[in-house]
Amino acid sequence: MTEDLNAVIRSKFGPAAAEYATSEVHAKGESLARIVELVAPQQNWSALDVATGAGHTAAVFAPHVATIIASDITDEMLKEAAKLAASRGLANMSTATASASALPFPDESFDLVCCRLAAHHFPSLETFVAEVHRVLKKGGRFALVDNVAPDHERLPGATEDEISDAVRAYNAFEKLRDPSHGFAPQPEHWCNLVRAAALKIVAREQMEKELEFDPWVARMRCSPAVVAELKQILGEDGSHLRSFLKPRLDERGALHFTLQELLLVAEKTD
Repeated sequence: MTEDLNAVIRSKFGPAAAEYATSEVHAKGESLARIVELVAPQQNWSALDVATGAGHTAAVFAPHVATIIASDITDEMLKEAAKLAASRGLANMSTATASASALPFPDESFDLVCCRLAAHHFPSLETFVAEVHRVLKKGGRFALVDNVAPDHERLPGATEDEISDAVRAYNAFEKLRDPSHGFAPQPEHWCNLVRAAALKIVAREQMEKELEFDPWVARMRCSPAVVAELKQILGEDGSHLRSFLKPRLDERGALHFTLQELLLVAEKTD
């Protein structure tokens, strides 16, 4: 199952590597600067960025740590990350092929493990968090940023069944656009996973992320049929998913919608 999903991820993100290198959402999103502030990295730290993509998160942490490894399973993404490091003169940023489910590093190797806008692709979030705990030094920090599913805070007044339906509908919406999408849980699910792995949450925030529809589907090379279906879903009046995604047209008539990003920082205490 893991290898099958990894193959899908490589097939989707390999050809799209250059687009992700220039994607505003990934290169400059508000959560990028904020997660660095929340982590408060130290100059003597050794760091690992899991599922680095084009390397934006590793590159923003690099000036604040001693070394950082930008890891990914997709060779094309690692090449983009290496190019980014070279263009910014980040000599302390290197790359490595690594799966989030089996990080090829010894126990207690890193002071910081970060992962931004990628965990929803992983075949097992539990396995990933366990691997993070394993490779972190005692006192080390785990920094997560990822899209999360609807909950009662975002859909007040909805019943439990309606929330569950909205979670399924949201993940189906993401998977329709990107078949390598695994599962984006609700925020509290992430918190429970982190606590169960003996990591103490020291910071938690959530922010909205506005996306323009056309570049969002273009990055994944969606077919016209898929684009039409995604637009239809966004246009379904009265649905809880529509309330969550808040689709709207700007002054140019371009379609936009909103996702929710969870920012978590946790510390290994054992």
